[in-house]
This record gives sequence, C-alpha cells and structure tokens, in this order.
Amino acid sequence: MEDDEPELAGYEPHERPLRSARLQLVMRVTVVLGLIALVLPGILVTVGTANRTAIRACAIYAAYYAPEAITSDVRFELVSDAGTGWNCYVRNFDGTEVLLTHLGLIPGAVTVPSGPIEST
Repeated sequence: MEDDEPELAGYEPHERPLRSARLQLVMRVTVVLGLIALVLPGILVTVGTANRTAIRACAIYAAYYAPEAITSDVRFELVSDAGTGWNCYVRNFDGTEVLLTHLGLIPGAVTVPSGPIEST
C-alpha cells in the first residue's frame, strides 16, 4: 500500500504552517482589494451609463408627453409604486410632481409615436 504513491515516500507533515498568520492575512487582504479593483470600475461604468441614458430618455418623454412641465427628474428607486428601477418625474408649474413613466432597471431606447396614432 505504501508503494502506491512513491513521490510521498518519506514525507512527514510539518508541525507548523508553511506561512505565518500575518502573511496569510496580508495575502487575503491583497486578494480582496484586487477583486474590488477589478469589479468596482465595471459597476461604476454600468451605473453611470444607465444614469445618463435615463436622464436623456426622461427628457425626451417629458418633452413629448408633458410639454407644459417646467422640469424633469429621473431617480433610481428600489421601492416605488411603479416598481424597482429608474422612474421619470416631471414638475408642473404649480409645483406638483407627477410620475411620468417607469424606465425599468436598464433604461433603453425611447419609443414615442412619430405621427398620429390611427385606431383600427
């Protein structure tokens, strides 16, 4: 049975670990910081792109559906009546704020009618 693994013949395990507790802690911290450095820029770029897209989409929707509004505002909301994601609000001249549309988690292309809608 001992001849099954000849490369381990004469091996005796060490009494203490090969690396000190301090070196293991430094290695763990380095790995965690490296993972954060790899993942965080992607998250920031994704959120920034979604924010810019939502702002532009909200401005287009506000210009088309609420031309009387004095300003438009877009917010990411985890809990709202419209659902989780980007919501487009417009502020009217009298100061009331109205939810114009829900843009979703990942705002995309704006779809407004280009002409009169014909009913069939």
